[in-house]
Amino acid sequence: MQSNTSKIQFGNEELIIETGAVARQANGSVTVQYGGTVVLVTACMSKEIREGQGFFPLTVEYQEKTYAAGRIPGGFFKREGRPSENEILTARLIDRPIRPLFPKGLLNEVQIIALVLSSDGENDPDILAVIGASAALAISDIPFNGPLACCRVGLQEGGFVLNPTYAQLEHSDLDVVVVGNAQGIIMLEAKCREVSEKTFLEAVTFGFGHIEKIIHFQEDFCRAHGKPKQDVQYKITSPELKRRLEELAKEKLAHIYSLSKKEEREEEADLLAKELETSLTPEGYQVEDVRVALEEVEKEQVRKKILKENIRIDARGFKDIRPITCAVSVLPRTHGSCIFTRGQTQSLAVTTLGTGEDEQLIEALEGEKYKSFMLHYSFPPFSVGETAPVRGPGRREIGHGVLAERALLAVIPPKEKFPYTIRVVSEILESNGSSSMATVCASTLSLMDAGVPIKDVVAGVALGLVKEGSKAVVLTDITGLEDHYGDMDLKVAGTKQGITAVQLDLKIDGISLELMDLCMKQAQEARGFILAKMTSVLNTPREKLSSYAPRIETLKINTEKIGAVIGPGGKIIKHIIATTGASIDIQDDGTVLVASTDPMKSNEAIAMIKAITEDVEVGRIYNAKVKKVTNFGAFCEIAPGKEGLVHVSELAEGFVKNVEAVVKLGDEIKVKVVGIDEQGRINLSKKRAEEHTST
Repeated sequence: MQSNTSKIQFGNEELIIETGAVARQANGSVTVQYGGTVVLVTACMSKEIREGQGFFPLTVEYQEKTYAAGRIPGGFFKREGRPSENEILTARLIDRPIRPLFPKGLLNEVQIIALVLSSDGENDPDILAVIGASAALAISDIPFNGPLACCRVGLQEGGFVLNPTYAQLEHSDLDVVVVGNAQGIIMLEAKCREVSEKTFLEAVTFGFGHIEKIIHFQEDFCRAHGKPKQDVQYKITSPELKRRLEELAKEKLAHIYSLSKKEEREEEADLLAKELETSLTPEGYQVEDVRVALEEVEKEQVRKKILKENIRIDARGFKDIRPITCAVSVLPRTHGSCIFTRGQTQSLAVTTLGTGEDEQLIEALEGEKYKSFMLHYSFPPFSVGETAPVRGPGRREIGHGVLAERALLAVIPPKEKFPYTIRVVSEILESNGSSSMATVCASTLSLMDAGVPIKDVVAGVALGLVKEGSKAVVLTDITGLEDHYGDMDLKVAGTKQGITAVQLDLKIDGISLELMDLCMKQAQEARGFILAKMTSVLNTPREKLSSYAPRIETLKINTEKIGAVIGPGGKIIKHIIATTGASIDIQDDGTVLVASTDPMKSNEAIAMIKAITEDVEVGRIYNAKVKKVTNFGAFCEIAPGKEGLVHVSELAEGFVKNVEAVVKLGDEIKVKVVGIDEQGRINLSKKRAEEHTST
């Protein structure tokens, strides 16, 4: 079995690409290794085009098998099930940069599959999966305008770090994934801790400088081991059909694009499409061909208005933001809520506060971890005036939710300061461009409305691009039509101090660092405008939590007393929870979190815990329960697991002939600790407690 291997130094480790040893029936396959992490990536293309296929059918799958990290899956079935959130996000990370590099008109089905074969627990496989997808396509016979390359950039006190490990990222002020090709930047994805635009662009420049050599490395690898590209059939619009459509539709399209409302434009466009289909199908044109050609004509018209006439569809200036309204506390029983509306995009964000029991357990290749802040994004079909089956969240919904979650992570308070589990849900009620950034804005105000002490206010904005030749126009706050017919979707979120999240996707084959700089400056200006609108409604978190949210009280106990609070088989803590109704979370360092919506129940639980963990004090009065009655006295429990004897002589004044005449089993009485002997036995007195109370 012949294999072909190439190596190159890439940060602290060697990047090793190998082909020819495994998965040889795929059109292209490679293994990519970095440290002890290995990813197999394959690329396959169908031989024929499906009948009626009208778009490029690219699918990307990324799978992490636990054997890669030497573990067996948890759960009943002991095998991997549906894709995890991280697998979906990595599949999107692969898909987004390679999609624009396939030739226009390619309709053969293409599938990329990336399998993590080995994980060293230090190096993230996602970067290798992107590079592997590029290399597998580049050496295959599948038409592809690559290669591209990818790296991750971190920031620590010593400067930028290329391909930081998981441990290094824990202390990094930014986490930027940079993807590019020979033409420039293709995709960016970043999570930051309020870094400046200058620092962010320096990180992108640093990363791009390193991936250029990986691009050349792949070019050499492809020349040595690549296959000739297939001669496939491309779906190209007939020039004659396009000319006929321009003749018939030019004036009507001009009228449609003068309409300010999205619904009116869509209704008129649908009527025009049906009219053109009716008039052109008798001439021998297929309905599908008419629709595709009409979309090309529409695209050219929209872009021409922007580039040549300097007019946007809704008549805004290139930097103008649509009207914004914000309203908080819009729901009566939730912990925090906000409706954020920008033009025809609207997000309802609802915040719910929970306890440590509500944290999410995540099983990842690098190990188990708990997540106490979650942001979930929902995109129902009515938000765009359509009907569709309502199922679980798709890849787009998961991706948008995680982007908004990353944007807010930098301002979420640490557990030590705010020991709650936080869940925010964004329901998109209307959508016409950048619902993920509306989610960032709505979620921020919802958190503040709930009383979460976030560090600062976060806003987000989406920018578009129309570029032809040397002319490029950057559009602030893009609508759905500008996103659809434009060349870029750049989302930037942050506070007044700096950037917290960035996501860049392109439909062209790259943009320069200079153009990227212009986009970031325009985004910063827009963010300031949106922040002002938001803070005019609510500029600081509410001082008090909602009355419907749980109150979490914190106390510290001696770690040696944790077992006493839990009790054998959890008997003691279960008793406290059952008695008070409070939720109790005991951590390994002795921190105890007591939560309840009723402060009295929390106080009762805290008192019971303190009674167990604090040393018994001579002279202190306790509320006790009679657990056993004998002829010489009564044994009383002053705290779970702590009992003492009230001798018959200490039950009451004078001689007590019958103990049960004074106390009975189950009675609750006040007692005073009068002594503790050398064996630790506690002596109690009922009569002295009564004397103390009466005085």
